[in-house]
Amino acid sequence: MKITVAGAGAFGTGLAIALAANGPVTLWARDETAAADMAQTRENAARLPGHTLPANLLVTSSVADVFDADTILLAIPAQKLGGWLEEHAAHLAGKRLVACCKGIDQSTLRGPVAQIEAHVPSAIAAMLTGPSFAADIAAHLPTALTLACKDTVEGPYLQASLSTPNLRLYLSHDVIGAELGGALKNVIAIACGVCMGAGFGESARAAVITRGFAEMRRIGSALGADPETLTGLSGFGDLALTCTSDGSRNYRFGQSIGSGQDFDPNTTVEGAATALSVTNLAKNHDLDLPICRVVADLSSGKIDPETALATLLSRPLRKE
Repeated sequence: MKITVAGAGAFGTGLAIALAANGPVTLWARDETAAADMAQTRENAARLPGHTLPANLLVTSSVADVFDADTILLAIPAQKLGGWLEEHAAHLAGKRLVACCKGIDQSTLRGPVAQIEAHVPSAIAAMLTGPSFAADIAAHLPTALTLACKDTVEGPYLQASLSTPNLRLYLSHDVIGAELGGALKNVIAIACGVCMGAGFGESARAAVITRGFAEMRRIGSALGADPETLTGLSGFGDLALTCTSDGSRNYRFGQSIGSGQDFDPNTTVEGAATALSVTNLAKNHDLDLPICRVVADLSSGKIDPETALATLLSRPLRKE
């Protein structure tokens, strides 16, 4: 198997470093200058500093090098994935395409696997998701992820090929559940960050995690996800990590909202865009997702943390 990771952000770089333990890997960066710098210094100083790129990891800015691989890991932001797939669909036909981003596209309300299936229907579509930080993966720390793939032959093949001594992949055929778990945990992580940034406390954060998980299960049920998927690595496992750690960009973004501080505009925050997408999905399916709706309003600046808290606390009392 020839592997390329498309997207040289922190997570794409971390995956490329980890997978190089199994053999040669290509890492594609859109920015020619950034790619040349990484190739020379053997480090992605801008996105993942402190982690050396192995000698068998080729860094390139030529998109043609991406298409040489039969397995392509797509570490491209969820909101840009559809456009990239559409642009290069002819070169991606028949390949194994593994989405490594988490989110729901705002214009189509599709998850990453659904985007692959729509733009490159002949490809083998899969998703790699779960509780993980790029720095941990790059440092070869023990990490467990979910690999979701509908194909009963290619799924096990990808599972074996993309596992390393320290990266353990669990196979699932429920791509809808994997997509939703990875996307929605980012939304809830923003809400948890707001709680802590605004000084609402640990108890409030625990309540948001719990009720946020209930919202994940609610929309998962409406869209046909297996409930067990959302209790696994790609759901609750990822939720637990991103809602409690400063290592999560979405959590830090929420903290900045809660504390009234500026946030780096160059940092991708998938949960902010996904909150708007989920709100529209909820309307389409007549679902009540109050935390997701509040995060959408917070992320767009429509309300402040105190108003968000008052909105949630003023809801009618109900059974759990």
